[in-house]
Amino acid sequence: MNIEPLNNKSLYSYKKIFFSLKELFDNNLLPNKIIFSGEKGIGKSTFAYHLTNYIFSHSEKNKYDLENNCINGNNYSYSLILKNAHPNFFLISNDADKKNIQISKIREMINFTNKSSFNNLCKVILIDNIEFLNSSSVNALLKVIEEPNNNIFFFLIHNNKKQILETLKSRCIKYNLFLTNEEKEYVIKNLSFNEFYSNLNIDFKNIYSTPANIFTLNEIFKNNDIHENISIDDFLKLVINKSLYKKDANIRDNLSFFFELFFKKKINFLHSNEKFYYFYKYFLKKLNDYRLYNLDLESILIEFNGKLLNE
Repeated sequence: MNIEPLNNKSLYSYKKIFFSLKELFDNNLLPNKIIFSGEKGIGKSTFAYHLTNYIFSHSEKNKYDLENNCINGNNYSYSLILKNAHPNFFLISNDADKKNIQISKIREMINFTNKSSFNNLCKVILIDNIEFLNSSSVNALLKVIEEPNNNIFFFLIHNNKKQILETLKSRCIKYNLFLTNEEKEYVIKNLSFNEFYSNLNIDFKNIYSTPANIFTLNEIFKNNDIHENISIDDFLKLVINKSLYKKDANIRDNLSFFFELFFKKKINFLHSNEKFYYFYKYFLKKLNDYRLYNLDLESILIEFNGKLLNE
């Protein structure tokens, strides 16, 4: 199953906001610089793709299906975006092997804005993970969005756990997107991994568990033959003692998430515990430094195992 934002033709959440922005577009009042902000994995990019499709399909056959809140799979603009071939659409995201969005991508985008629009229709620029824009990239972007151009829409996707420059926020309209626990469960059910979620240990079902997190967990558990009912403590013991983090990139990429689950459980259970507050900050900083400076991950996990899992 593929839950990449572009492949999600159905919109299961944020319908009120969608119809509000639709009405603004229909009346030529849609702001052309919007930040969609929220935690990672709740469907911000999916929402932006749906709004983009509504804008493009507005003047085409096989328009956006407003009754069911879904993209028509036969829509011409959608097929072009899938092929990265739409003349009026430009996507920027950070490469997996790079920490920041490079200024070269912003320069490509500037060239795109300077070209004539195809069929004299509006353009959409979607920038995913704007928190990865470095200072040079932000400054170059600011010069573009400060220029009045009602025929270009900028949709910027922001993971709200990371800061972005106030100068960028101040030039955009910001929408804070979030899912209640009930909405998360509704999305999970509709994305067809409800059985896995139903059997999942309560340790993994909390405020940090977004639909994208649950999908990733499903992949990790399936690929490593792990039962859904395992506790977060036993899961981390297994990951470290069996060196699963060396074999599975998904585990390595989500270690901060697993650490947060572990510490949230301990702190909630013990209510207030200085030891766990200290180690929470200590080990999350260690993981962050590991990513920034390419430190030795094994030594961090051995220390975590010794101090917190083998007591």
